[in-house]
Amino acid sequence: MTIRGLHHVQLAAPRGSEPALRAFYAGVLGLREVPKPPELARRGGVWFRGEGVEVHLGVEEDFRPARKAHPAFLVDDLDAYAEKIPEARPDDLFPGYRRIYVFDPVGNRIELLQPV
Repeated sequence: MTIRGLHHVQLAAPRGSEPALRAFYAGVLGLREVPKPPELARRGGVWFRGEGVEVHLGVEEDFRPARKAHPAFLVDDLDAYAEKIPEARPDDLFPGYRRIYVFDPVGNRIELLQPV
């Protein structure tokens, strides 16, 4: 028995937030939206994919953003993301990486890291 990888990260979002999520995850982070299977699409939410990463945002009726738990995305140009997201907060506490924390439009914490 071996875990071979991570297929996706699931984050929650409130109903009706899909346009704002698309603007952030596709428009700002550069992930591409992928269609949800029809049965799951009826529930709302939106899925995104990038090189080696997939993020599923599902509707949660009693939504509360993830403020501590977070996905951490490896990036190749942290400065470009920091410039694109002025509210990003830098953090130099992770040896071997530069990183910033941002929040998606519904308040979920997202970490972006670049190896040094």
